Formats: sequence, C-alpha cells, structure tokens
Amino acid sequence: MKILVNDVNLYYEVIGKGKPLIMVHGNGENHKIFDKAVEVLKEHYTCYLIDSRNHGLSDKVKKISYNDIANDVICFVNKLEIKDCAFYGFSDGGIVGLLCAMKEPNLFTHLVISGANLNPKGVKKFAVRIIKIMHFITRSINLKLMLDEPNIDANELSKITIPTLVLAGSNDLILQDHTKLIANSIKNSKLNILDNENHGSYIVHSTKIASLLLDFIK
Repeated sequence: MKILVNDVNLYYEVIGKGKPLIMVHGNGENHKIFDKAVEVLKEHYTCYLIDSRNHGLSDKVKKISYNDIANDVICFVNKLEIKDCAFYGFSDGGIVGLLCAMKEPNLFTHLVISGANLNPKGVKKFAVRIIKIMHFITRSINLKLMLDEPNIDANELSKITIPTLVLAGSNDLILQDHTKLIANSIKNSKLNILDNENHGSYIVHSTKIASLLLDFIK
C-alpha cells in the first residue's frame, strides 16, 4: 500500500493483529529486513512496516534529511489515526524514532532503538571511511545523509519521557560510549548491549529482535 505524506508517497505493509507497532529500517534498506521478526510479532502486534522516503518502494527524492523522515512518520501515524502505538527503529530508523519522540512526546507509548547515533562522530572511524568511499563511488544521497547527519543535542533527549529501550551490539558500528550517552540522556530508559552481536546481526532477517520487543513492550 502507499500513502501520501508531506508530498511523498510512502510504501508500507500492515501485518498482524493487536497493539500497533511502527517499524522503520536503516539506511539503504527497506521493510523486508524485518521479515523474520514479523513472523513472530504478527501474533501479538499489528506491524506497520514503512519504506522511508528514497528507499524501497517509496518515492525517490532529490534531497533527504532525518527530520524529513521523522516528519513523514509523524504524518503517517496521524493520517492513519493510529492510536497507542509503539515504535521500533534500526540504525537510521532509530535516529528517526528519537526525533519523533522529541517532536511529539505523546505519539508513541514505547520507543525501542537499535544502533542509533546522535551525530556522525558516534560512528566508528573505519565505518565512516567506508561510507565516504561508497559515497564517492555512488554519489548516493542516502550515504551522504550519514556523513552529514544527525545533529542531535544529547540534552534535547530529555524531551523523551516514554519508556525507551536502547539497544546495540557489543561489536556495533556505533561507539559503545555513544550508545550509553543516549540511554543516560533519556530518563525513562533501559540500555542493553548484546554480546557477540554486530550492528544488524540480531535484526536483519532475524527473530532475535522480536524477542527483545516482546519482552519490553508489554
């Protein structure tokens, strides 16, 4: 299905039954990364799987920012009149979740983020070098986004008051101290660093994230 938000047609799928759960993927991906997780979650939640602008089957754009994507999600929830929904975001999706919860503190009941960062300095240097090389070759605006953004002040995270779970792998691309900073800056938050997991190993085509969501969003 597609829905027009902020002059962009977003592709989304709705799977399952129960409490609504918005799920947003990372950079260069689409909703299909959650395929294994949704097979578990659909028995407990109505999962709204969104392709962010310039990703998947959603409209391509000439410019992109995390604020744009966050505003799309806010508009999506309001336009479909989704009430009492939880949010899960991976990587870029996690950044979007933080921005949404800061902009609209009552939009979600629960917030779960994985591998998110507040600024490019939160990403390990080797990963930034790889992104720079890939951008030089492809000139992808999605890759450029990760080099320039986000620019979130940790102090602004105090605007988030809903129960929040901050996740990362012990071998994540995001610096562990940076992940801890995010968790420590959100009052009603819980931090979980997952042993022997990397940036997306417990998320992409995995059921592990489903178990974590089921445990936290009750």
